[in-house]
Amino acid sequence: MTGNTPKPRPVSQPESDRFWEGLKVEEIWLQRSVSDGKFQFYPREISVSDPHSELEWVQVSGNAELFTYAIVHVAPHPGFAGDVPYVTALVRLEEDVIVPTNIVGIEPEPENLQIGMRLKPVFEHTADGHTLLKFAPA
Repeated sequence: MTGNTPKPRPVSQPESDRFWEGLKVEEIWLQRSVSDGKFQFYPREISVSDPHSELEWVQVSGNAELFTYAIVHVAPHPGFAGDVPYVTALVRLEEDVIVPTNIVGIEPEPENLQIGMRLKPVFEHTADGHTLLKFAPA
C-alpha cells in the first residue's frame, strides 16, 4: 500500500446532497420525520420511522458521545495507508442517531477512548472540495 492513492470520496446523490453541502459551511443537517419528530441518518428518500411522513432538514449541533470504536492499524484501502493508526467509530448524536466517523485530536490508544465520552464535531476540508464530518473529545 502507498500513501499516494486517493481516498474514496462521497458520491453526490439527491437525497444526501443537503447533508454534504451543509458540512462545507461547517453545519450539520439531519433529516427528521415531520409526523413523529424522529431524526434519521443516513439521508434517504423516505422516513424510516413513518414511511408516510414527509421529511424535513434540521440543523443540529453535532454534540455527541462515543458509542463504539476500533483502532485501525492496517489500512483497509491504499488511500488510508498514511493515516494508520487511526480511530474509526460510531457516535450517537443528541438527536439519537448513530453516525460512522473518525475520532481525531487524540492519540489512538485504548486508554484515551471511553465509551460514552462527550464529543464535538470537527470539519475536515479536503483539497478536492469535500468536507468530512469527524469528531474530537469535547
